[in-house]
Amino acid sequence: MKRSRPNARPYDRDAALDAALRLFWAKGYHATSLKDLEAALTMKPGSIYAAFQSKEALFLAALERYFLRNRAGLAARLAAAPTPIAGLTDYLRALGRGELGEDPVHACMLVKTLLDATPNDPAIANAARHYLDLMRAEIAAAFERARTVGEIPDDADAERLATRFQSDVTALRIEAHRGTDRAALAQLADGMAADIARQCQPA
Repeated sequence: MKRSRPNARPYDRDAALDAALRLFWAKGYHATSLKDLEAALTMKPGSIYAAFQSKEALFLAALERYFLRNRAGLAARLAAAPTPIAGLTDYLRALGRGELGEDPVHACMLVKTLLDATPNDPAIANAARHYLDLMRAEIAAAFERARTVGEIPDDADAERLATRFQSDVTALRIEAHRGTDRAALAQLADGMAADIARQCQPA
């Protein structure tokens, strides 16, 4: 009597994307091999391509996942804070203290991707640039709300403040990536947050 084949293990897209995100974040797009992906996702090459079409498409899906998580993390801090500036500065301090659930040894995946992209990777570079722009737009909107409620001066430039804030976030993640002590990171974040709060005080 012929035995029936056992059912294949169900494919978990979320788990696969999480594994791909961690791998790509750590190694980058070009340094990640198909063998690396097989091991991280515990999937055969055929299954990987059937699920995601290509290595580039898988990377873009992982990059989007990274962006959505970061945007949600910022939104949660803003929603929980009594004012927009309090939410922004709390986000910086939480990042410095390692309270956002991110790997503390990795720089921003979006920035790393943009720096590592070659002229042959226009879709990847454009996606990273687009997500960075969207994050800055979220931050600028928070500064706009702060201006509306009188938390910052009427003539404050929300776009400039958002660019400064995004640069501070990037700097914190680079310091974490290079192994800066957690206490020093927290102190650096506290200083950045204090500078923003001081700079944003209405006249």
